[in-house]
Amino acid sequence: MTQVVVATHGHCFDGLCSAALFTQLLQKLKPDAALAFRYHAMGYGPGENGVPEALLDGDENAILDYRFSTSEKLTWYFDHHVSAFPTDAERSEFARRKVLQPPRAFHDGTYGSCTKLIVDVAKAEFGLTFEGMDKLIYWADMIDRAAFPSAQMAVDRKEPVLQLMAVVESGGNADFITRMVPRLATSTIEEVAASEDVRALYAPLAAEHDAYVRRVKAFAKENNGVVVVDLADEVSESAAKFVTYALYPDSGYSVTLTRSKSKCKISVGFNPWSNVVRKHNIAQICERYGGGGHPVVGAVSTKADEVERARAIAKEIATELSA
Repeated sequence: MTQVVVATHGHCFDGLCSAALFTQLLQKLKPDAALAFRYHAMGYGPGENGVPEALLDGDENAILDYRFSTSEKLTWYFDHHVSAFPTDAERSEFARRKVLQPPRAFHDGTYGSCTKLIVDVAKAEFGLTFEGMDKLIYWADMIDRAAFPSAQMAVDRKEPVLQLMAVVESGGNADFITRMVPRLATSTIEEVAASEDVRALYAPLAAEHDAYVRRVKAFAKENNGVVVVDLADEVSESAAKFVTYALYPDSGYSVTLTRSKSKCKISVGFNPWSNVVRKHNIAQICERYGGGGHPVVGAVSTKADEVERARAIAKEIATELSA
C-alpha cells in the first residue's frame, strides 16, 4: 500500500477542490497501485508558516495551494500564491526542483486558483483530463478569483455551492477534507452542495453570516477609497468576504480586522467590481507583516491577545492603500 500525504490549504474551497483533483491525478498516474490518502489542512495563523516536516511521512507527499517546503520528503507541489516562497532558500530550491524529470513541482502566480493550475498541468504534462469535474473546476476558479458577476451574489450566497463554500471556510479541517474528497469524485459539486448534511452544516452559518453583515454595516468606515472595518471587540468565528464591496461599490480596497478564539486576522482586498485602478500589490504588503496572499487579496494574522498590534497593522495598511 502506497501512503500518500496531501497537505492542502485548509478552510478554503480552492484547497478542498485542489485536493480532490490531485487525488484523481495520482490515481490516474498510478492506476495499478493501491493508494491510501491522508489529508492535512494547513493554515496561515500565527506560527503557521509552513508544513511541519513531521507531517510529510508518506511514500508520496504533496503540498497544494500552500507555501513551498524545502523538505527532501516533498514529492509533489502545486500552488498559485505569489507569497509561496517566504525566503530566497525556498525560491532557489523550487527553481532546482521544477526542472527535474519527471516534473513534480509547479507554481504559477498568474493563476486565479490552484485547482485550475492542476487541471492545466495535468493536461500539458501528463495528457490527462478530469471527466465530470467541469463544474467543480468552474466554481473553484470563480470563487478563488472572486470572479462573481457582482459582490452581492457572493454576499447573498443563494447558490448551494456558495453555501458549501461557507461550510468549507468554517469547518474545512483535515477530517472534513477526508470525508469530502471521495464524495467529490463520485458526485457533482452541485449534488454535494445540495446534500442534507451540507445544508445542516450551513444553517447556523447563515445566521452568523447575517449577524456579521449587520456588524460590518455598523462599523465600516470609508476614507479615500479604502473601507476599514474593525470588529476585534467581539470574538467571532464568522468572516464573510466581499461585504464591504456590496456596501461601498465605488471603493477600491478593504481592510477588515476580525478576532476569533485563535487569532486576530487582518483581511485585505481589492474591489474587482469597482472602476478603481489597482496600484498596490496586496501580497507584498501583507508579507511585510508575516502574511501573504495574492496581488489582489491577502491577509495577516496575529495572536488572539494581540489586538492592539493587529489594529496598528490594519491602520498602517489602510494608510498605505489610501495614499
